[in-house]
Amino acid sequence: MEDGVLKEGFLVKRGHIVHNWKVRWFILRQNTLLYYKLEGGRKVNPPKGRILLDGCTITCPCLEYENRPLLIKLKTQTSTEYFLEACSREERDAWAFEITGAIHAGQPGKVQQLHILKNSFKLPPHISLHRIVDKMHDSSSGIRSSPNMEQGSTYKKTFIGSSLVDWLISNSFAASRLEAVTLASMLMEENFLRPVGARSIGAIRSGDLVEQFLDDSTALYTFAESCKKKISPKEEVSLGTVELSGTVVKQGYLAKQGHKRKNWKVRRFVLRKDPAFLHYYDPSKEENRPVGGFSLRGSLVSALEDNGVPAGVKGNVQGNLFKVITKDDKHYYIQASSKAERSEWIEAIKKLT
Repeated sequence: MEDGVLKEGFLVKRGHIVHNWKVRWFILRQNTLLYYKLEGGRKVNPPKGRILLDGCTITCPCLEYENRPLLIKLKTQTSTEYFLEACSREERDAWAFEITGAIHAGQPGKVQQLHILKNSFKLPPHISLHRIVDKMHDSSSGIRSSPNMEQGSTYKKTFIGSSLVDWLISNSFAASRLEAVTLASMLMEENFLRPVGARSIGAIRSGDLVEQFLDDSTALYTFAESCKKKISPKEEVSLGTVELSGTVVKQGYLAKQGHKRKNWKVRRFVLRKDPAFLHYYDPSKEENRPVGGFSLRGSLVSALEDNGVPAGVKGNVQGNLFKVITKDDKHYYIQASSKAERSEWIEAIKKLT
C-alpha cells in the first residue's frame, strides 16, 4: 500500500443527484476518503470525489435500503450523506472499523471501544444463519408469530424484540442479551428478518447497535420472506436453485472481461461449494440475483503474466489477472485488486475444481 493509505478497495456508491449505484475504487487516508472511477481495470486520476472525515458520523449497519443490507452511511459536517455498500458483512465491518478509527484518530478511547465492539460476538462456525431461521420456523420449538399492535396499527405474523432475544438465548445461540441483540442484527442484515412499525424502523435507521433489536416489548419484527417482491417471468434467471444452494466459501469484488463486447466491469463474485459454482452479480442492480455463473467441476484456473497484456485480454489491462477455463472450454478473464487477492482466489477455486 502507498504511504498513508489505511485501506483501499471496491465499494458501491449511491450517486448524489441521480440515485443510481456505481462501483468506485476507494482509498482511505487519515482524514479523507477518496473515490475513483475505473476504466479498463485502472483507476482514473484525478479522484472522482473526496469525503472529508473530520466531524463525520458513521452509521453501520445502515438498513435504509431494504435490498442493500451491507451499507455504511457517512454524514459529513455539512450534512451531506454518502451511502457505500460492501460485498460482505466482514468487508463492510472492516471498512467501518478503519473509517471510524480515522474519524476518531485523536480519541484513543473511542478506537479502543470499537476494538471491543468488533470482537464482542462471533457466530460459531458450526452454526449458520440459515439453521437459526429454520429453527425459528419450527412448529413446536420455533418463535411464535402473532398479531401485534404498534401506535394504533395492527400487524399480523409479528414477534417482539425481547421475545426473539429470549428465544436466541434459550436455544443456546447466544450467551447474553448483548450477543443475542448482535445476532438478531445479523439476521436482519442478511434479509432474514425485517422491522415492522415506526418505532422499530426508526431504531434500525439510527444505527445504534444496542437499539438494533430493541430488547423490549415495543419493537416488532417479522420474517422477510413474507414480504418479498414477486419477480416477473421476464426477470427470472435461468439458474437452477441447486447451484445456488451451496455453502459460500468466498466472495468479493473483481473486474471481469465481457464475452461479447470485451469491456471490463466490476462484479461481485460468490464462490460456493457442494455444489462447486462461481457466480457473479451486478452490484449496481437492486436484485440480488446472479447475472452469470458456471460450474467449477473440471475447470482450470491459472494466473496470467503481469508483463504486458496477455493473449485473449482486450484493452490496456494488465496486472493481477487470472483465467478460468470451464469444462466446456469457455474462457473467463478476471482481475483482482492485488497479487495477494489473486492468489487467494486462485487457491480457493483450485480446491473446488
